Amino acid sequence: MLRVEDTVQTPVEFSPELLNKFADIVSRYPEGKQKSALLPILHLVQAEFQWVSAPAMDKVAEYLKLQPIEVYEVASFYTMYFLRPQGKYVLEVCRTGPCCLVGAEKIMDHIEQKLGVKEGDVTPDGLFSWRGVECLAACGFAPVLQIGPEYTFYENLTNDSVDKLITDLREKG
Repeated sequence: MLRVEDTVQTPVEFSPELLNKFADIVSRYPEGKQKSALLPILHLVQAEFQWVSAPAMDKVAEYLKLQPIEVYEVASFYTMYFLRPQGKYVLEVCRTGPCCLVGAEKIMDHIEQKLGVKEGDVTPDGLFSWRGVECLAACGFAPVLQIGPEYTFYENLTNDSVDKLITDLREKG
């Protein structure tokens, strides 16, 4: 379950290393076009903090000399940005037609039962969250899921293969 303390919007500070990465990205764009660096910078923020909080978006806006709403609009538009805390392992199950035809919805039901949390929530140990996502471009191997941030794919899913995956990830910690 997502805990209240996980959603507290505490101020963030970006490390000098992270700011150097921001500067490198911004340097790739012409003067006055720093907004073009927004997507890769949001990726870096998410990699650093595992999600993109409102205070982090405010800091990105300040860094890029944008209005905060400009950052919020982008971060909330793209589903790849997590706007609330996630588990260490985010199981993303393809929920489009081809995967559903061969059992994706049953796999999502099984994951919900196995983990004991609803879509978007985090397990009490902080290891897992899950969600349905749009096409993962592996229709011939459906149903499929991916786990970020490396985006490892797992294909031809069954309840047994999902159980094994979850057990293996629990052992990894």
